[in-house]
Amino acid sequence: MMRGGEYERVLRYMDKDGDGKISACELRNGIGMVGGEVGMREVEMVIEELDSDGDGFLCLEDLMQMMEGVEEEEKVMDLREAFDLYDTERCGFITPKALKRMLKKLGDFTSMDQCRAMIARFDLNGDGMLSFEEFRVMMK
Repeated sequence: MMRGGEYERVLRYMDKDGDGKISACELRNGIGMVGGEVGMREVEMVIEELDSDGDGFLCLEDLMQMMEGVEEEEKVMDLREAFDLYDTERCGFITPKALKRMLKKLGDFTSMDQCRAMIARFDLNGDGMLSFEEFRVMMK
């Protein structure tokens, strides 16, 4: 997660006219400088959604909210990839059998009972499997 000073540097980097705020054009150009490509309408929608004072620009606080949202999305994507590695049966859940299989690949020879116990610890609905949401809780 970025610190306040890092957000200020990002703001200064994107704020080409030096007014302390980021316009739609500045945001689009800033995204382009880091290799992203986004249309003007999408950028305008982001500004409209995050603009806390309704002036049509992103201030430092708005930028922080946007960046933290991106970081959270990246965390969820990383967790989804990890979850999918364990969901070897491709059923949308981590079963004790799938957990045992994955742990064996990693060199850990855990018993089926131990796998059931590991899952039961975070199995919020008691179905004997971990859903993605239960996996997210476990990974916090």
